[in-house]
Amino acid sequence: MSGSRTQFYLDKQNAKWKGVCAGIADYTGVDVLFVRVAVVVLTLAGGFPWTLIAYWMVAWMGNAKPIGLYETPDDAKFWQGVRSNPKRSTAEVRSKFRDIDRRLADIETHYTSRSSNSLAAEIDSLR
Repeated sequence: MSGSRTQFYLDKQNAKWKGVCAGIADYTGVDVLFVRVAVVVLTLAGGFPWTLIAYWMVAWMGNAKPIGLYETPDDAKFWQGVRSNPKRSTAEVRSKFRDIDRRLADIETHYTSRSSNSLAAEIDSLR
């Protein structure tokens, strides 16, 4: 895989025209239909030449999204969260690791405690 998952890319695979709106949708995690509608409304509401100029500049300067950038849809959602709020994402990852560590410690305690050994002996005696 080449390319950074935190960079903006033109999404040519889901493009209607140049992939700018699909790229914005992929980058932010917003549904592409809402991005397209917002661009049209912004253009019609008085931003006429500037939205088209910005669109063409982004289409000209942006790189195409590498194929296979994300392995799963969950992977894509994770990286969209990282781009929108990196501090929150790292805090969530730390929290998940703490939770996994706590659960593993509970499992270890359960299997190394005397009560589980006596329970296993009782189960063996019933056989």
